[in-house]
Amino acid sequence: MTEASSNQPAQLNVNLLGETSVTNTSVTNTSVTNAATTHTVVMGAGPAGLTAAYELAKNGKASIILEQADKVGGISRTETYKGYRFDIGGHRFFTKVGEVQKIWKEILGDEFIQVPRLSRIYYRGKFFDYPLSIASTLSNLGIIDSSLIILSYLKSKAKSKLNPGPEAENLEDWVVERFGNRLYRTFFKSYTEKVWGIPCDKIQAEWAAQRIKGLSLKKAVINAMFGSNDTKTLIKEFDYPIYGPGMMWERCQEILESKGSPVQMETRVTRVEHDGKRVQRVFAQKGTETIELSAENYVSSIPITALARCLDPAPPKAVINAAKGLKYRDFLIVPLVIDLKDIFPDNWIYIHSPEFKVGRIQNFKNWSAAMVPDATKTCVGMEYFCSEGDRLWEMSDEDLIALASREIVGLGLVPEIKHVEDGTVIRQKKAYPVYDGEYRQHLDVIQNYLQRFENLQTVGRNGMHRYNNQDHSMLTGLLAAKNILGEQHDLWGVNVDRSYHEDFTKEQWKTAKEKLQKPVEAYAN
Repeated sequence: MTEASSNQPAQLNVNLLGETSVTNTSVTNTSVTNAATTHTVVMGAGPAGLTAAYELAKNGKASIILEQADKVGGISRTETYKGYRFDIGGHRFFTKVGEVQKIWKEILGDEFIQVPRLSRIYYRGKFFDYPLSIASTLSNLGIIDSSLIILSYLKSKAKSKLNPGPEAENLEDWVVERFGNRLYRTFFKSYTEKVWGIPCDKIQAEWAAQRIKGLSLKKAVINAMFGSNDTKTLIKEFDYPIYGPGMMWERCQEILESKGSPVQMETRVTRVEHDGKRVQRVFAQKGTETIELSAENYVSSIPITALARCLDPAPPKAVINAAKGLKYRDFLIVPLVIDLKDIFPDNWIYIHSPEFKVGRIQNFKNWSAAMVPDATKTCVGMEYFCSEGDRLWEMSDEDLIALASREIVGLGLVPEIKHVEDGTVIRQKKAYPVYDGEYRQHLDVIQNYLQRFENLQTVGRNGMHRYNNQDHSMLTGLLAAKNILGEQHDLWGVNVDRSYHEDFTKEQWKTAKEKLQKPVEAYAN
């Protein structure tokens, strides 16, 4: 990368997932050591931010992209350790959005491989097929428990037909209404609470509507019996970059820089100066260097809470309080090198049993053999869901590797702990935006305030505090770029699914959305 100078874009950066803590002091007191002007400043080099810059570059518009981390891709990056490559969280390249699929193919061409999807659920000492199959479920649960699940499902469906109540507001009610209480307690409750760290009745139904869309017990049974499947969450195979998802975004970075849109690494956005209607400039810190950037347009995929606190002048107290109210779930992965050629055939296994702390296990070799440099060994990623500051997060790397080693043996996936040859730990802050009971009100306050800025758009999972898949995050970045180029798209409408409002009329749904868009002034107090 060309070294920054007074005549070139400065090296700036914002962490897509990191929180920024700022004190709003006068800009005139900031000693600016580098300044630049560009068409668009993109804050955050994850899938959404890079997609926005990529679309602009294709149309001849230069950007400067800022990323606090030392790698692009955000949570879709690929980490490495002694030649082993790790996917942070697992990213299947499958989408029904044609424009996103086109971008993937433009960037990587034939450097994808087709990977068959195979995943299972571990529960009560047994492995269940996922998607659920009749044979696996009957074999593991037995005819009595399986029959009780069906009866519970039929009871819930009959109740919703004969005595329909108000739309479910929390995840527990939403799942029970669609799957029955018994299946909910068997396959949903323990894992979901492990992921989020809060009871299911405290999680908004909106999360389930986004993440479990189109899935039902009836469809699962039909799929198991006849092999039909049109549900997005139940795809049978997917594309995957040979060297992991980070390969996509590293290549995108190369393309952008070749087109005059540099991606500036290890630089932190500290201030977003505005006049109340338009963002005027961004200040960022790279080591001891303070950089000032001015642009016609600004796209932000940094956490929406961090963006609110970076604004100068500071937003109203209501917005600051709302930003403090939004919560995130953190995540850490413990990759283990196993001195065995093969240990299980799945891409990943979901660990529902609460006696194990691990939530999900990836087998990187089964995503792509190129992720593991030694074909005689296996590398797995033991995924733990946690919150910064809690017991898991604060454990030393040595203790986490020991815990993961004990658990993979306890699960029966590795015969003896002596086969665990090596390990490392990767911590990821703000991996998942939390959909608790207050999140929607907090988000509305921030969203309404930010919409007053004519030249600022927020995109991506953390930029919108929305648990989007990679493809939907990319779509928000793509549409943001199209807005800059003269089109008109509602970014907040991406992945808003009507399925959990299926009993609403179109007019009722319109009214409901209008209510959600009203600012909540009470948060000032």
